[in-house]
Amino acid sequence: MIELNEFHTLSQQLWSELEQAVTDRTHGWRTPVLATVAADGLPDARTVVLRKADRASQRLKVFTDQRSPKVAQLQANPDAQLVFWCPDRQWQLRARVTARIDANSDQTAAIWARVRQTAAAGDYLTADAPGSLLSDQVPLSADQHALCVLEFQVRSLDWLMLSRQGHRRARLEQGRLVWLTP
Repeated sequence: MIELNEFHTLSQQLWSELEQAVTDRTHGWRTPVLATVAADGLPDARTVVLRKADRASQRLKVFTDQRSPKVAQLQANPDAQLVFWCPDRQWQLRARVTARIDANSDQTAAIWARVRQTAAAGDYLTADAPGSLLSDQVPLSADQHALCVLEFQVRSLDWLMLSRQGHRRARLEQGRLVWLTP
């Protein structure tokens, strides 16, 4: 079990796990649930793939289709939450985040240059937006891709460890560690 008596120790461990999840396809935190607020005011949640975790800037990134409902929801209200679950560690992590949408930058172009060489490129070349009825439309050309990057600034982390010896929970926010009742 890790030593958990200060902010720095727990923060470093959590960010190490997030960084590992970016490259380890089997890591439980690779596919968090993103929760946003829909236009009707109700919660909307879906699984996304973690593509980058930047400890220094406290930012997380995922890729998506810029026509997807989550993009419109985040444009209307950039506050969201990512929920990670790692069954191996029995750890849950909830990240309160503020989203920034990047659809037309040099960063997006560089990412698209890599993605377009993979089978995943087809996900961003459909003529129809995600969630629309299937049709027989011709796919977009590679220069008309719909890929965008969702960049999440982490505002706080709420960590929960489930254990037979006793659950532990803490919140990391504004450089402070607060122990909570599990």
